[in-house]
Amino acid sequence: MKNPIIPFSIAMLSIAITYSAFSQGVLPTTVPVPKDNSMTATKIELGKQLYFDPRLSLTGTVSCNSCHNVMSNGTDNRPFSEGVHGKMGGRNAPTMFNAAFHSVQFWDGRAATLEDQAKGPLGNPVEMGMSNGSEQEADRVKQIPGYITEFKKVFGGSDPVTLDNVVKAIASFERTLITPDSPYDRFVNGDKKALDSAAQRGLSLVKSSGCLTCHSGALFDGPQLPIGTGFYMKFPTYTNNPYVKKYDLMADVGRYTATHNPADKHMWHVQSWRNIALTAPYFHNGSVKTLPEAVRVMAATQLDKKLTDEQVTDIVAFLDSLTGEHPKVTMPTLPETLNGTLTPRAQ
Repeated sequence: MKNPIIPFSIAMLSIAITYSAFSQGVLPTTVPVPKDNSMTATKIELGKQLYFDPRLSLTGTVSCNSCHNVMSNGTDNRPFSEGVHGKMGGRNAPTMFNAAFHSVQFWDGRAATLEDQAKGPLGNPVEMGMSNGSEQEADRVKQIPGYITEFKKVFGGSDPVTLDNVVKAIASFERTLITPDSPYDRFVNGDKKALDSAAQRGLSLVKSSGCLTCHSGALFDGPQLPIGTGFYMKFPTYTNNPYVKKYDLMADVGRYTATHNPADKHMWHVQSWRNIALTAPYFHNGSVKTLPEAVRVMAATQLDKKLTDEQVTDIVAFLDSLTGEHPKVTMPTLPETLNGTLTPRAQ
């Protein structure tokens, strides 16, 4: 099955997600689209250019793709990502693949939409370094004549290059980054040979062990909720094991940093299992290098269980089956700045 988002179809882009698709556990092939940001081929292409363009960062060195590499697996496989001036982030970069299905964004769920999420790194002094909540990003884009022409085509109006339109375009591109047709999806759709015996044993184990209490639904990240409503769980729940200290799992207080509500300490937006085989290192601090070890950590900290090596192997086989078909993304040609540069002098 080829990725149904490419070539683009207006009909596909407008179809809503149905509950039945999620209840069956199959990844849908269409994404939720906000009423105020309809998807078109030209907007998606503009968003792709902006996603890959490092000139949206203060130093001209960091793009969205730097930390969320869609030419690979939607992340950078580093514990923490490097932003402007070599500054390091404080949480592991989640994959961008299938983020369009999430009801909230970021580890702490502080962003309700992909548009909100796109604003975050632009204005973060550690990430892309522009002035948060201002039009500095738009002012940078306005200095590139080719972008002005493209924004007029996509958004119309006399002054279409605004921060809101920048993130609307980026979010539209991000909504194409879905990974359907995994072996698990084919298995659920009736191909009983799509999962080998180890993966099927692993599926039975995650059901019987209680893993699906949190990792349910088509994304294996909890129930499908309205956009802006997150599904959160405490991590770690059980601390009477060596993993909590070994991997420093209590140092970051989670959602509390966004809400300052004591009830949110160590609460986290439940992460998806989709493509988890490709997105090491694991957890919010990127402290665990391998998936088998991550499975052991989760069993101990969330279920208060110790798994055998055979059980871990089978669960990993099942998790491997959740790797879907990657979207076909070609590198865009970016509009040029003639007779000069926008990159500031090194500081």
